[in-house]
Amino acid sequence: MHSALFLIEFGAIILGLGLLGRVAGRLKFSPIPLYLLAGLAFGTGGILPLPASEEFVAIGAEIGVILLLLMLGLEYTASDLVSNLKTQYPAGLVDFTLNAVPGAVAALLMGWSPVAAVVLAGVTWISSSGVIAKVMSDLGRVGNRETPVILSILVLEDLAMAVYLPIVTALLAGVSLAAGSATLAIALGVAGAVLFVAVRYGRLISRFVSSDDPEKLLLVVLGLTLLVAGIAQQLQVSAAVGAFLVGIALSGEVAEGTHTLLSPLRDLFAAVFFVFFGLHTDPASIPPVLLPALALAVVTAGTKIATGYWAAKRAGVGVKGRWRAGGTLVARGEFSIVIAGLAVTAGIEPAMGPLATAYVLILVVIGPLTARYTEPVAAWVRLRRTPVEPLLAAVPSRPESAQELEDQAQDPAGRA
Repeated sequence: MHSALFLIEFGAIILGLGLLGRVAGRLKFSPIPLYLLAGLAFGTGGILPLPASEEFVAIGAEIGVILLLLMLGLEYTASDLVSNLKTQYPAGLVDFTLNAVPGAVAALLMGWSPVAAVVLAGVTWISSSGVIAKVMSDLGRVGNRETPVILSILVLEDLAMAVYLPIVTALLAGVSLAAGSATLAIALGVAGAVLFVAVRYGRLISRFVSSDDPEKLLLVVLGLTLLVAGIAQQLQVSAAVGAFLVGIALSGEVAEGTHTLLSPLRDLFAAVFFVFFGLHTDPASIPPVLLPALALAVVTAGTKIATGYWAAKRAGVGVKGRWRAGGTLVARGEFSIVIAGLAVTAGIEPAMGPLATAYVLILVVIGPLTARYTEPVAAWVRLRRTPVEPLLAAVPSRPESAQELEDQAQDPAGRA
C-alpha cells in the first residue's frame, strides 16, 4: 500500500513538473518559480501534503544540486578555473562586503545577538549555485562571455563556505577555539586536496573514466561524482564544490559524452530540488516576517546586481554582459537554508527560520526573472534618459569603440 501511494505521489509530482515546464516554455521564462510555488502549495501546511514521497524527494533534491554543479564544471577546464580564480578574487571580496554586511546589519537592527548577525550575513551573502546553473542552462547562456565571471564568484563563495560553515558551527555550539580551528583546518585541507587533484591529475581521471560503452561511462561518472560529493560533505566541505571539481577534472570526449548522458538526469533531479524547497516551506510562517524579508531581499538583490556588474566590467565584458552577470547572481537558495537551519537547530533565534525561508523564497522566485530581464530593463532606462536629437546626431557610421563592436556582434542570446 505504501509503495503504491509513493508511486502515485511521485508520479503526480513528475507529471505536474512536466506540465508546468510546458507552461513556462510557452511563456518563455524559466520554470523554476512555478516549481517552487507548486511545492509551496502541496507541501507542509499546503493544500495537500505528500508524506509518502517526502524522503525520496529529499534525496532526489540533493542529487539534483550535485548534478547541476557537475554539469556546470564540465563546461570548463582546470586551467580556466585556476586563471579565473586568480583574476577574480577581488570580486569575491566585493561580493562579501556588499552582500554579507546588509544581513549582519539587519540582524543587529532587529535586536538579534552577534552570533545571529553572523548567521544572517551568510544567508544574504551566498548565491544559489543550483538555481543559477539551471537558469543559465534554460536561457542558453553557458557560452556567454560573462559566464566565467559568474562561475568564478560562485566557486569563490562555495570555497568560502569551507571556512564559514565550520566557524558558524563552532559559534553556535560554543566550542573552544582549538576545536573550531581543527574543524576549519580539516575543511580547508579537503577543499585544497580536491582542487589540487582536479587540476593536476585531470587527464588521468578522464582516462580512467573513459569508456566507449555509454552505460559504463554513465555509471562510473555518476558513481565517482556522488562518492566525491559525499566525502566532501562528510568532511565539512560543500558537496556542490566536490561535484563541480569532478566536472572540472573531466575533459575532452569524456566531458562531451558525460554531458549528453547526464543532461536528462540533471533536468529531472534539478526540478525535484526546487519542488522539495517549496514542499518544506509552511506558508503560515511567512506572513509575520514578510516585510523585513522583502526589504532585505530588495536591498541584497541590488547589491548582487552591483557585484556582478562590477566583476564583469573588471573582466572586460560588455555593458550588456555586465547587467546579465548581475541579474543572474540574485537568486539565493540551498546554502542560505542550510545556514539558517544550523541556527534554528541551535535555538539561537526563533524568527531566523521563517525569515530566511521567506527571504530565499522571494529571491529564488525573483532570481530567474532578474537574470532574464535586468539587461533589457537597463537598456530601456538608458534609452529613456538619452534625448532623441543628440542620440540621432551622435550615431556613428561605424562602432566608436571595441566595446560597442562587441555588443553589436552579440546575438540576442548574448553569445560573442
